[in-house]
Amino acid sequence: MKIAVRIGFILIGLVVGWFGIIEAMLLLGDLGVSVPAWLTIPYVASLIGGLIFFILSLFLTDGVVKFIRFIEERLVRLPVGDILFGSIGLIIGLLIAFLISVSLEVTNIFLLSKIVPIFVTALFGYFGFAVGYRKRNEWIKLFVKSEREKPAAEPLRRSNDKILDTSVIIDGRIADISKTGFIEGTLIVPQFVIGELQYIADSSDTLKRNRGRRGLDILKELQDNDRIEVEIYDGDFEDVAEVDIKLIKLAELKKGIVVTNDYNLNKVCEVRNVPVLNINDLANSVKQIVIPGEEMVVTVIKEGKEQNQGVAYLEDGTMVVVEGGRKLISKTLPVVVTSVLQTSAGRMIFARPE
Repeated sequence: MKIAVRIGFILIGLVVGWFGIIEAMLLLGDLGVSVPAWLTIPYVASLIGGLIFFILSLFLTDGVVKFIRFIEERLVRLPVGDILFGSIGLIIGLLIAFLISVSLEVTNIFLLSKIVPIFVTALFGYFGFAVGYRKRNEWIKLFVKSEREKPAAEPLRRSNDKILDTSVIIDGRIADISKTGFIEGTLIVPQFVIGELQYIADSSDTLKRNRGRRGLDILKELQDNDRIEVEIYDGDFEDVAEVDIKLIKLAELKKGIVVTNDYNLNKVCEVRNVPVLNINDLANSVKQIVIPGEEMVVTVIKEGKEQNQGVAYLEDGTMVVVEGGRKLISKTLPVVVTSVLQTSAGRMIFARPE
């Protein structure tokens, strides 16, 4: 950018020297001022102008570059429609300025034919852009149908891409679910999630280190599964520090679905209207369904929280609270279901010995 700006300064200096210095010397000569003859030579005057503007560029380049970057950032933030109608107004303004400049050049007066057109071009270009930008809503009404005639907006189309977070990879059940063929679409694993897994795997805490290594092993298992496609997303959102927010932004970018076990991330996705799949919800949905009065056989393995309660577990991990089961620990016996309680932690069954 700096090189381009300095080249621009030099080119402007060459043009100013070719036209401006020569005209200025001739004007001084007409006023009786003694002017060296070599200053009226076009090539010499052009080189002098280029040298002067090159020296100016050494001091002004940084400021010009900052100004260009400032304008660039502002333009990038503007909606495309605003830029479009502003550009149309700019073109119309420049056309009007061109017609005025052509008529001024006929005068053959240096001030009117060379200097005034520059200001006319800048002035009408600015006015054209300002009018086109500020009147964009009226322009839109000329070309776009009224709101009543507009067709109903199409629903947002979502892809089948599944974006995995750290917790669901460490959990490992996603690999078993993928083997069954119930997972559709591409599994996307962001590079910042892999970085978090590596950070956990390098932890000095043994439990965290084992969890991180398990996550990396599960990821390798997913990649080796021929029934699914795994994609590593190398992009990042450097303006965001939290991995959960990065996952949500990636889901919005890809129009995909977040797959997680994290309760908080699940809630944030719901607030942001981002589709989310929770493996825990899936596990609760496929657990054995029981109704009050149904009989089952369980093994009481420990005491319950309340007095005389015993606790057993079904094969899928569902907790069964047996009334009066404290004295039946380590025994296998038939029980009758009295009630079923669905909690955020899963399903809990209450029963009594048959």
